[in-house]
Amino acid sequence: MNRKVVSRLGIFFIGVPLIIMLILLNQMNHLAIHIVVTAVSVVAACEFYHILDHNFKLQNKLFVIILAGIINLAMLLRAVFEFNVSYVDFVFVLAILISLAVEVILNKTFENSNSHIITSISIITYAGYLLTFLTRMTFLKNSRPVLIMFLTMVFFCDSLAWFFGVLFGKNNKGFIKASPNKSIAGFCGGIFGSILSGILSWLLWKDIFTGSVAKLILLGALISITSIIGDLVESVLKRSADCKDSGSIIPGRGGILDSIDSIVFSAPVFYFTITHIYPALLQ
Repeated sequence: MNRKVVSRLGIFFIGVPLIIMLILLNQMNHLAIHIVVTAVSVVAACEFYHILDHNFKLQNKLFVIILAGIINLAMLLRAVFEFNVSYVDFVFVLAILISLAVEVILNKTFENSNSHIITSISIITYAGYLLTFLTRMTFLKNSRPVLIMFLTMVFFCDSLAWFFGVLFGKNNKGFIKASPNKSIAGFCGGIFGSILSGILSWLLWKDIFTGSVAKLILLGALISITSIIGDLVESVLKRSADCKDSGSIIPGRGGILDSIDSIVFSAPVFYFTITHIYPALLQ
């Protein structure tokens, strides 16, 4: 059987039930999700460091990974102690300021300082801060349906993009240079998948996602676009570094970043949009 098919079946029969179980365990603001996301953030920072190390001079690896991981650790502590989210934003800003201060204080020569600063801020933001928008959803009212809808939007987009691409994409590939195997049919399938998730969420939880279904259709279309772009962004990063996968921690899938790239890119957009169209979720 094709390796990609086996990988996707494994995600469906193993990964999806595990994610559902994590969402259902909502004790202490979904503490289990916070623990997993904090660990994922650390691994993602390691993989992103490895990618950037092909092209740039970087600050000390352990130092940068700690700065990226501590942001989601702050979100984990927020789940336990329920302090204001502004403290997490402060930790993010503080992490960047510390990386800048270390560059100024400890360096004796500065020929690689621009590279050090740009890469550290990128790792802290991409592998650290952006993931906090996934865990911010755990503090929303009706967090379970919100998390399920977001993750199914991303998952349906990825799965139906692959499925439509296999079935109908043979003659319409290559229009995106960042990922030549992507097809127009695949993109259409991905958009359909996210919209389908939005419609199903509206049907299941009409008392939560009130009003017209058009709001969730538009949200689904938006998340499909961000999911696809997130996948393409990581493809560009890997192509620039001339590496096939971000890592090898997940058999048949590559690294953690290869599996969460769409989530990282889509989570902030989803969080801000869903809380804007359904402000009652913030209460």
